[in-house]
Amino acid sequence: MVAVFNKELLSWYLITLKLKETVEAGIPKQPEWTQHPEPSDLGSTTISTVKNYTDEPAPSDSDWVISIREKLEEAQQDEIASSWAKLCIYRVPKCLREGDDKAYVPQIVSLGPYHHGKRRLREMDRHKWRSLHQVLKRANQDVKIYLDSINDLEERTRACYEGSISISSNEFVEMMVLDGCFVIELFRGAAEGFRQLGYSRNDPVFSMRGHMHSIQRDMIMLENQIPLFVLDRLLGLQIGQPDQRGLVSKLALRFFDPLMPSDEPLRKADRNRLESQKYVDTFDPLTDQGSLHCLDVFRRSLLRSGPQPSPRMWMKHRSKAVRVADKRRQQLVHCVTELREAGIKFKKRKTDRFWDVEFRGGVLNIPRLLIHDGTKSLFLNLIAFEQCHPDSTNEITSYVIFMDNLINGPDDVGYLHYCGIIEHWLGSDAEVADLFNRLCQEVVFDINDSYLSRLSAQVNRYYNHRWNAWRASLKHNYFNNPWAIISFFAAVVLLVLTFTQTFYGVYSYYRPN
Repeated sequence: MVAVFNKELLSWYLITLKLKETVEAGIPKQPEWTQHPEPSDLGSTTISTVKNYTDEPAPSDSDWVISIREKLEEAQQDEIASSWAKLCIYRVPKCLREGDDKAYVPQIVSLGPYHHGKRRLREMDRHKWRSLHQVLKRANQDVKIYLDSINDLEERTRACYEGSISISSNEFVEMMVLDGCFVIELFRGAAEGFRQLGYSRNDPVFSMRGHMHSIQRDMIMLENQIPLFVLDRLLGLQIGQPDQRGLVSKLALRFFDPLMPSDEPLRKADRNRLESQKYVDTFDPLTDQGSLHCLDVFRRSLLRSGPQPSPRMWMKHRSKAVRVADKRRQQLVHCVTELREAGIKFKKRKTDRFWDVEFRGGVLNIPRLLIHDGTKSLFLNLIAFEQCHPDSTNEITSYVIFMDNLINGPDDVGYLHYCGIIEHWLGSDAEVADLFNRLCQEVVFDINDSYLSRLSAQVNRYYNHRWNAWRASLKHNYFNNPWAIISFFAAVVLLVLTFTQTFYGVYSYYRPN
């Protein structure tokens, strides 16, 4: 038996033994071929043990297969839970928003879950609470009526938005009630007057001035929409008709009227002539019940009457297989400068439907288009909706691409402005040209599915006819002003007289008598 006289040495010896036992107890038994030679001391044993402990065994194939099956089960649950048929409010794809993110993101007010709670948009929340308070005060109602009613629509409302919405049920219902009442107050204020609703004439928000134009631009964005049936329910609770439909659409059209890209007033004779055409059908928001949200209502009002898109005739002889849109084939027509060289004229058409283009007898009749600082965001969101929603047609996209083909530079814009076709409030014609050249950079579009494909084919046939180009060149070079016309006819008369004199001189030489 060993006697230890140094207590400190004995303590360190006991600690070392305890550490050794602890390490060895946590190490699994290794196969014989992995065993290291017996260590000669404690230090070598510790190093060898730690080295074997860090070598983790590779996972077996069964664990790998099990993890894949779990992921497939999650995907199946997502497929079952998703309701693609009700989806109508989309997140703008990244390929469309590159370089123009500001056109899709609200700058003042957020509506719905996509931009809910962002710091720079919280300033408007207190005005939303003011509007809700005013609604309850004016109707002498309790807020629980609205919360219970929207709570019944929660599942249907969530299905309208793309992806999962990570907001609790109570917070989601509160957001819908708050944002929806704010929207309806703006709609009713624009139609009835904000002072009639109880707001001050100097109100910073609820008055048709100040930030109202920016608010209108934010509320027409695709990612900033509220389902129309939610707005219908909230307005119905206010007026005592919970099942009413159509009034919100009518109010929305009046509210968004300043964003219309055309303000061409029609004379009574022009309106009667247009109404006599067989394809005219007036858009009535009170009877049309297919709208999804305010952006869709606005788009339907723009396309309220006109011919349905008709593909080119030769497509009828092709197979009915689904075709993929070709990015390389988006050229509908040539630019204005080239068409003018081919003898095609441009004329403003008397109609309030800015997309209703017509080509007759070498004259391209285009309705007047008004361009302001909100036109870019408006067109981009309309195009994004047509790109995302599978049940939507592509009239707006077709028109914008058609105008993009016509406009290659400021000279083209200047001539269209001279003809009264384009009226803009931007700084220069170059900015207008740049606007159209950037609107459809990443848009997937097939010219054969455009309602302007037949018209474009007629324009191209006229353009490719060589005689038209020669006649246009003659007119441009010799008949561009009265003095050129006089000079041309004087030259023709002089040529005829010279030819006559030469003829008689030769004739008298051979026939002197």
